[in-house]
Formats: sequence, C-alpha cells, structure tokens
Amino acid sequence: MGFLDAILGRSKPVRPDLDQLFALPSAAVTLQAAAGFVPTGRGSVCFASVEGGAFARIEQDIRELLDAPVEFSQDEHGYTWLLARHSPDDVVGLVNDLHAVNTTLEESGFGPHLLCSLIGFREAQGDRQRAMALVYLYKRGTFYPFAPKATETEKRDNTLELEMRATLGDDLNVEKDLTRWFPVWGAPGL
Repeated sequence: MGFLDAILGRSKPVRPDLDQLFALPSAAVTLQAAAGFVPTGRGSVCFASVEGGAFARIEQDIRELLDAPVEFSQDEHGYTWLLARHSPDDVVGLVNDLHAVNTTLEESGFGPHLLCSLIGFREAQGDRQRAMALVYLYKRGTFYPFAPKATETEKRDNTLELEMRATLGDDLNVEKDLTRWFPVWGAPGL
C-alpha cells in the first residue's frame, strides 16, 4: 500500500486463503454439538461465468479431478455454480473437493472470477427443519452463516445467523462486516 492509497483511504485487499476451508469439518462438529445442525453432504463453488475453450478444458479437468459427481448450473444473475455431493458424514471429502475446485480455478487464472463457496446444513431434530449454509467469501477470506426462512420466500433468519456467528467464532474466521453477508437465494447445496 502506497502513501497515496493511505491518504485516499484505500486499503490493500485481503489475499484469499483457501486453506481456511479446512476449518469447516471442525465447524461442522461444533454446529452439530451446539446447535443441532448436520451437514447435508452438498457444497458448491460460485464464480462469474467464463466462456471459451480454456474454461471448457478446466471444467473437464474438474470433473476428472473430483471423486464425486458434479453439476454445473447458472443462476439468474449470470453466475456459474458447481455443485458437489458427498455422503453427509464425509465433510472432509466435500471440503477437499471444494478446495480442489477453487485451487484449480485460481491456478488457471480464474481467481478474480471466484465469488464464494458454501456447504449446506439442516436442522437434525425438531419440526422446523431449518436450512443453513456456511459461506466462504473468496475475496475476503472470511465465512458467514446464511439462513433462509423456510416459510417465507427470500426472507432471512437473522437471529439464527447471529447465533451461528457466536457459535462459530472460535472455529472460523467470521466476516465482521454484516453488510458483506449477502444472500445466496436458491444456491445449489443449500
């Protein structure tokens, strides 16, 4: 960061640390023990859509790299989602696959296109059957919980999200700026 950046209030962007994804298995144990949420076995990576032969080759490489079947889809905002599925008790395998996808895209020059990764959870007991995701913000190097309300369209369970922030504070680098906790409505893996 230079002198002019300091005067103008610009800060150096945080360098992504994909190895933080490896904290998710211990966070999953904490979520289950403290809050009754269990992994769904689904996780996804979101990135800005890229066209062309180079990306087609990377997509094929990713399919060959992962042990689990993957699905690619596009959302209404033009972002591409890669969905990976594992057994719900194989959080480590799911995290390894998500890390491999992120690393492959980053090393192939598509790092600036990466947006986020997430792993889905659901309430293990009770009648409510709430869903939640732990979202990793690639450009911030932080996590946040996203909990849509089951009974209302595009409404968030803010209370649950804040409870999960407190619960996971020792396990994950949780994003402090709540304005960066953007909704991922209909995200594959949620």
